[in-house]
Amino acid sequence: MENMTDFFKNYYEKNGSQGELGMIHSCPELMECIQQIGFLPLLESGIPGFCAEGMMDEDCRYVQFDDGSWEWPLWTWKGTVITESDCVYGKFFAGKAGFLSLEWWPDFYNWRRSQTPRLEPGSIEETIVLTLQEHGSLITRELRAACGFTGPKMRSKFDAYITRLQMACYIITEDFVYPTDKHGNEYGFGWSLLTTPEQLLGRSACRCQRTPEESHQRMFNHLKHLLPNATEKQINRLLK
Repeated sequence: MENMTDFFKNYYEKNGSQGELGMIHSCPELMECIQQIGFLPLLESGIPGFCAEGMMDEDCRYVQFDDGSWEWPLWTWKGTVITESDCVYGKFFAGKAGFLSLEWWPDFYNWRRSQTPRLEPGSIEETIVLTLQEHGSLITRELRAACGFTGPKMRSKFDAYITRLQMACYIITEDFVYPTDKHGNEYGFGWSLLTTPEQLLGRSACRCQRTPEESHQRMFNHLKHLLPNATEKQINRLLK
């Protein structure tokens, strides 16, 4: 696979938002892509083509069969990518999920934490993070129950808190856990196994020597080089 940064730059200079990349055919290629470009939303990001799904070869995209079953290699691969490559996964991009390479994580963490430097003592957000720190990692429904969100209509309310905490880099996804049928076969879309970045990566991986503003500018410049046809507003939407 050619240098992906150059590929992206050349692609967008020549084609803008037209066409589909269709350049990823396997899980190892997805891992390589993340390492080379640093930032990769899972699904549509607001910048045409700039997402893992948009870069999949046609044979690797979501397919639903007549019997109701489905096949989606990208969804299956994402757990392997998280556990076997140097990247971080969470709802980082305008509340939507995506990957960051460990090379860019310190800058991203530095910038996002500067926007929410502390959690209000006694707040629901603080309770969620402290509960997660106490247990190390929990799937979403376990964390929800441990925090007392067990009443009617509490799931969506709790999920909104989790999304905000992921956007602020207080919570990330460690892996995905799948239910199994009576034959031991996994099924469904799986549950996110949540943890804190300090727990999973270590505090040293979250340290950055730049100011938050320097981190933001460094990321902006990188994405602008990568996506020359993207507007300043589109890039800032990914980073804010």
